[in-house]
Amino acid sequence: MRKYLLTIALFAVLDVSAQTSKQWRDSVSVLIEQVNLHPRNIDLRLKKAEANINLQQWEYARDEYSAVLKLDERNLAALYFRAFCHTQLRHYDAARADYDAFLAIQPEHLEARLGLAHVLQLLGRRTEAADELNRAVQQFPDSADAYAARAAFETQLQQYDAALYDWDEALRLAPEKVDLTASKVDVLLRLGRKKEARAALDQSVKQGTPRAALREWYDKCK
Repeated sequence: MRKYLLTIALFAVLDVSAQTSKQWRDSVSVLIEQVNLHPRNIDLRLKKAEANINLQQWEYARDEYSAVLKLDERNLAALYFRAFCHTQLRHYDAARADYDAFLAIQPEHLEARLGLAHVLQLLGRRTEAADELNRAVQQFPDSADAYAARAAFETQLQQYDAALYDWDEALRLAPEKVDLTASKVDVLLRLGRKKEARAALDQSVKQGTPRAALREWYDKCK
């Protein structure tokens, strides 16, 4: 589950460019000067926080988003990414509060819903995490990511029949994603169903996945 949620959180909403670490550090230096000159400029603060995130400077990014929220308490970008930073800092209660605040303003937002589910799992609140994942699937029935996140959670709980259903739904929506096939095959192998696991790999190859990309999983099916 962690793999899916963090990928979604960082790349689906934040516009991460291909800058190098040095370029991001240079950007931060310039933005610090600009923010000092224009401390109430929200756009500048958001840009600086983005650079901080790309440098994995979670505390600086969190503080910048907090400054934005003092200027605009309903700023969705700041709420969302401060929650993300809190999660990286293992401040899970604070992350949950930010996701709750975000979803109170914009309840139909997949990435925030999945982010909240992830934090609830980290807090050990499995029932609430499951509820959020169910809401995500209900709100976004055409999202492979919603099904994949729920399937990953179910796999962790060893709820393999439910997980297989969700991996199948995710693959129906995004058959080209090799990681979804691998995840389904992993569950089948845990259940000792090697023949079905191999059939799933063969189906992926028929759909265009290079066989070499699945060699590790074919070896496990022997």
